[in-house]
Amino acid sequence: MNNWFTVKVKYTKQLEDGRLKRVTEPYLVDSVSFTDAEARIYEEVGQSVQGEFLITGISKTEYADIFYYDDSDVWYKCKLTYVSIDGDEGKEKKISNNFLVTASNVKEAYDRIQESLSDMTVTFEVPSIMITPIVEVLPYNPDLDVELGRRPLEEGEELVNTSAEEEYEEDEALAESEESEEEEVESNENEDNVSFKDETN
Repeated sequence: MNNWFTVKVKYTKQLEDGRLKRVTEPYLVDSVSFTDAEARIYEEVGQSVQGEFLITGISKTEYADIFYYDDSDVWYKCKLTYVSIDGDEGKEKKISNNFLVTASNVKEAYDRIQESLSDMTVTFEVPSIMITPIVEVLPYNPDLDVELGRRPLEEGEELVNTSAEEEYEEDEALAESEESEEEEVESNENEDNVSFKDETN
């Protein structure tokens, strides 16, 4: 099962008219933890964003599945509901799941959800569809896992770029040393501090 995290990235963006504007944009990342999601953003988004950027928030977001169509980059959140029968007690239970799909408009998003879930064995409804501000969805990347040292190299496999791995290990070591100091003085958070929250409900 995918673990999705919404990561908000703040940076200076150049608009179509040439003006520069400070914006905060959300990315959806398939990661194993908050720390992993942060590392993914620094590795992947850092290559496309010019200048410095800050991660201002990371929240766990529940999606049952994601459907990408290459003719659109606009993501729609579709809420799907259906009735499930409890096998032991025989009681009906209403189940709700959220899905993401790229589309040009709400009607197309509805049609694509119906098409993508046509093999479901239960009758479902789509009570709500809404556009999201998600800029990009970053699925699981096994090659990046190797670079960040999250899994061992397979036999005969070589790590070409070790700089990312070394930087990640340094960050991890620094984080561990900071945790062991047990500071008693708490500092006030500013707007650029990373906040974590769970949005699974």
